[in-house]
Amino acid sequence: MSDTPFGFGLPPEEPENGDEGKKKDPAGGGQGSGGNPFGANPFGFGGLPGMGGPGGADNPFAAMFGSLNPNDLGAAFQQLGQMLSYEGGPVNWDMAKQIARQVVAQGTADGVKDASVGPAEKSAVEEAVRLADLWLDQVTSLPSGAGTAVAWSRAEWVEATLPAWQQLVDPVAERVGSAMGDVLPEEMQAMAGPLIGMMRSMGGAMFGQQIGQAVGALAGEVVGSTDVGLPLGPAGRAALLPLNIEAFGKDLGVPSDEVRLYLALREAAHQRLFAHVPWLRAHLFGAVEGYARGIKVDTSKLEEAVGQLDPTHPEQLQEALQQGMFQPEDTPEQKAALARLETALALVEGWVDAVVHEAAKSRLTSADALRETLRRRRASGGPAEQTFATLIGLELRPRRLRDAARLWASLTDARGVDGRDGLWEHPDMLPTATDLDDPDGFVHREHLDFSELDKMLGEAAKGESGKSPEDGDTEK
Repeated sequence: MSDTPFGFGLPPEEPENGDEGKKKDPAGGGQGSGGNPFGANPFGFGGLPGMGGPGGADNPFAAMFGSLNPNDLGAAFQQLGQMLSYEGGPVNWDMAKQIARQVVAQGTADGVKDASVGPAEKSAVEEAVRLADLWLDQVTSLPSGAGTAVAWSRAEWVEATLPAWQQLVDPVAERVGSAMGDVLPEEMQAMAGPLIGMMRSMGGAMFGQQIGQAVGALAGEVVGSTDVGLPLGPAGRAALLPLNIEAFGKDLGVPSDEVRLYLALREAAHQRLFAHVPWLRAHLFGAVEGYARGIKVDTSKLEEAVGQLDPTHPEQLQEALQQGMFQPEDTPEQKAALARLETALALVEGWVDAVVHEAAKSRLTSADALRETLRRRRASGGPAEQTFATLIGLELRPRRLRDAARLWASLTDARGVDGRDGLWEHPDMLPTATDLDDPDGFVHREHLDFSELDKMLGEAAKGESGKSPEDGDTEK
């Protein structure tokens, strides 16, 4: 589990960065300065016009009255008014989208700016996905799930995936929003209506800022629509990001067309799974919701923050949120929800890893190297781990991915492609977290169980008719 669930620690661009984070703070407000842990800008208003400058050392609103020029002043007040008047769900998604687009526009740390996708890149992506599907036809019984293949810019990835992020994050944010309205005694809630409304608006804006930063940063890393093991894009649309694929393969010493084709194989394999396992999407997103229901809010800390809330120092609420207020319940139910989610994600990624390797190993000379590169990228904190850790405090353990890939490969050897892929017919047929610890045991045990089940069903059918199925029905 992450120590900073939902991104209440350091901003996404400085993850767990200790001393380096202090060096990057020009206002000297790092963790070690004794001030606000977010430095001069606790709410991350640097993305809004005129905000976040040195003039707002301890108060994010002070910048509005410091170095603003007349042209920025109106825009700043408009942004602030929109934030405080927000009456939507637990996350201000308009703000999240705006900030994500701003992060994308700034470019990545290596100075690469987003750019529109040209005709040649679109054609290359379409051809790669088309060839990938032909190769996958030979290694899986699941038919193609990609009705179309598209090449996205980073900004297009943000636009296309925000609906899925909303479905993932809202259940967690809802827990926080509910707690904000429940910390005051019931008899005081009517009198404190404006305060509660302001808190929820500020909370929605705060979450929007955090998520916008995370999604915007992620847009600079991902190579497709399924990097985090979830169907983030529209159904049936295989998507690749040419700009990020180029950056991914830059120092690998592998021809760019091989890199593109290998990543197209992974994207197309994910699309097959999500298109032809109809319960899978609901299973994964439901596991996130189940995990969110078990999150516990330390209301004593929130009550203290509300009691001391000074409208001129709204960063006090952010500081309270920073101090470990939101943690998962240490209950059997919450542990089961976490195991269910981690296992499901590992099974998806492990199946993709196994079938892509089978399709590529005899066709791409760099298949083994690319496979290991992607595994290490995940293990060292790639998009999936960082995103889940930032947004909902969840990390997908790389060990589970490798165990799941080994299990699917063993199933292929023991039962063939059809027997392996048949396990996706129902969630109860899939391996559990315990089974991932003993892949060979699951393969052989389940194989025997299925044989016994077939025998029992045959005997039951014969008993009902008094004849074997081959005898036919001679009674009229």
